[in-house]
Amino acid sequence: MDDHKCSIGYLGPKGTFCQAAALQYTDKKYLIAFPTIADVLEAVDQGKIQKGIVPIENSIEGTVNMTLDMMIFDVNVKIQKEIVLPIEHHLLVKKGMYIKDIQKVFSHPQALGQCRKFLRQHLPYVSVEVSSSTAEAAKQISESQEPWAAIGTALAGKLYDLETLYSHIQDQVINETRFIVVGKEDAPLGKNCKTSIAFSTKETHKPGELYKVLNILALWDINITKIVSRPAKNQLGQYIFFLDIEGHRKEELISEALDMIQRKTSFLKIFGSYEIYGIINH
Repeated sequence: MDDHKCSIGYLGPKGTFCQAAALQYTDKKYLIAFPTIADVLEAVDQGKIQKGIVPIENSIEGTVNMTLDMMIFDVNVKIQKEIVLPIEHHLLVKKGMYIKDIQKVFSHPQALGQCRKFLRQHLPYVSVEVSSSTAEAAKQISESQEPWAAIGTALAGKLYDLETLYSHIQDQVINETRFIVVGKEDAPLGKNCKTSIAFSTKETHKPGELYKVLNILALWDINITKIVSRPAKNQLGQYIFFLDIEGHRKEELISEALDMIQRKTSFLKIFGSYEIYGIINH
């Protein structure tokens, strides 16, 4: 196998939180930066790289919809690990700039949402511009002559020779993002695992259809740690539900419950079982 297929993709460029998560998982020599989450997941799905690392959930802004939708509708990959990082945002500018000079702020939508209060208080009349990542935002303003700012990591500030005007500007003290490592194969059975699935009910508008599925997990005494819904993208009011449940799909109890859920749903996709990881301080 060539070096490219041994590589691990992440949402780049250098200096993103995704790179920080990736460095907790592997050595930097194996890492390849991709411009978007979709690019990472498609590269794994097509066998161009061995694994990918993408964000899936933030404690303030919730689910990263791009990741979830791609995994449900567009690619067939398995979640192999999860990595949880504390997130600290900084307001980055070119050296010598003051806050009164700023005319536009760039960052990833999740970062902008996580710093909403700061922006409203300190930059209420400044427009915001969406970037593909926090590091891309830092790169953009470093290459421009305009009086722009970026919300990003301290590492991105160093990489692109920017000054930190304000530190720790996220709205909540506790701000954590969950990243997932995805590949084409299932992770081996571990000691403390969770399983991620997506499903749609057979009759969306019939009362009790979702309850029938959730009741299976209750009867089998399986704990649900996350449930969110996403539009099915075929008709208004049609939804697909994403669940995280405790346990590995190869365990007898989980396997039986998933078989029952298969019978009660019109669509079931199992994203894999993987070990639960604690928060990594970086």
